[in-house]
Amino acid sequence: MSRKMLIDGEQCHQAEAEEHYDFDLFVIGAGSGGVRASRFSASHGAKVGICELPFDPISSEVVGGIGGTCVIRGCVPKKILVYGASFGPELQDARNFGWDLNEKVDFDWKKLLQKKTDEIVRLNGIYKRLLTNSGVKMYEGEGKIVGPHEVEVTQLDGTKICYSAKHILIATGSRAVIPDIPGKVSACSSLYIAVEFASIWNGMGAKVDLCFRRELPLRGFDDEMRAVVARNLEARGINMHPRTNLTELIKTENGIKVITDHGEELLADAVLFATGRAPNSKRLNLNAVGVEVDKHGAVKVNEYSQTTVPSIWAIGDVTNRMNLTPVALMEGSYFANTVFGDEPTKPDYNFVPYAVFCIPPLSVVGQSEEEAVEKGNGDILVYTSSFNPMKNTISGRQEKTVMKLVVDGDTQKVLGASMCGPDAPEIMQGIAVALKCGATKKQFDSTVGIHPSAAEEFVTMRSVTRRIEAGCKLKTNL
Repeated sequence: MSRKMLIDGEQCHQAEAEEHYDFDLFVIGAGSGGVRASRFSASHGAKVGICELPFDPISSEVVGGIGGTCVIRGCVPKKILVYGASFGPELQDARNFGWDLNEKVDFDWKKLLQKKTDEIVRLNGIYKRLLTNSGVKMYEGEGKIVGPHEVEVTQLDGTKICYSAKHILIATGSRAVIPDIPGKVSACSSLYIAVEFASIWNGMGAKVDLCFRRELPLRGFDDEMRAVVARNLEARGINMHPRTNLTELIKTENGIKVITDHGEELLADAVLFATGRAPNSKRLNLNAVGVEVDKHGAVKVNEYSQTTVPSIWAIGDVTNRMNLTPVALMEGSYFANTVFGDEPTKPDYNFVPYAVFCIPPLSVVGQSEEEAVEKGNGDILVYTSSFNPMKNTISGRQEKTVMKLVVDGDTQKVLGASMCGPDAPEIMQGIAVALKCGATKKQFDSTVGIHPSAAEEFVTMRSVTRRIEAGCKLKTNL
């Protein structure tokens, strides 16, 4: 066997012949992408091994868990918290629908956290069973690459074992970037996580201040929709601080004193820095085996997810292409098709829908208005609809739903769609199918809507809100 126990720093020995490989595929990282790639590769007949750090709800360099960031400490627990936070405003709205509620409604934060933890423990078990039922061999420990066909796994007791594989897949994801705050520094952000957690804490009754460096939150999204989100956050009671950096944090008896670059002083019980994530590649020994990374630590890959070492591949956030869980799933599936399914397949990043789970949520697919104008050669037509949802007309909540379609003036092809309002992600998933199929505005117009629903607005927008002529450039510094 080519598997070898490492004693006193003894190095792994690369397999001399293909038939001596322990595995056809060894995967480092059992998050969404790694699990999908493992299962699908096994379904093609490959012998697959996978390693992952031991389970813990809070990750570090030595703990993680099968299921990865999304399942254990990312998308899934966040959505649970969003559901929990949504009940606060919903209870307020319920009074005008005839529900008599006491003035004071108690909220048990610890109970919600325990329910959240119970659910991710359950999902962790489900992911383990998925791997077992697929015939994938699991190893608990930290993996690193020590040769083109060799992975070293450090087990919980410190013992190191080496496994050989014809192919190695890196699926280690990314980690939160922690700003350096010795005394003076850094800026708070308002990308996905900051905006979502501002909504979560606000919905649970906390006073929230949201600081961000631009005029509007959610840099990179459609500017018009960013403005809608900002209005909604502010209307729900979140204190917005645009064009603001944090310069100093001071711990006091009453909490944390936050000093901004405008000279403001804010007092908080907690400060959240949502300043992004970085590829989780530092401990993989990549330089030693010739796998190239960029200046951010992202593993360089070709269109088929192959690294600069032909036998080593990488998918998901560690490649820093499009950092979304469903994209990692796509990349994992296509990797399995390419390497073991005799069907070379390139991931397709066009018309990938995504959502920001603020309250109410924002969801988009395709190009923003700014992107369409920048990339297009002809006129761009923009259709918008802003309305008070039926539920709000009864509850009295002053919060409009906004929908938007961006259309190519020459071909009438719908290039992008956006929505901010209740159920936006559920609606946008269906819109994404239409855009993926190349739907035109005429086809949207000829589709019969579901009434009464918010979604029907996407097929009843008849009048052009504005036309941006070819060659016109939108100027924005928002």
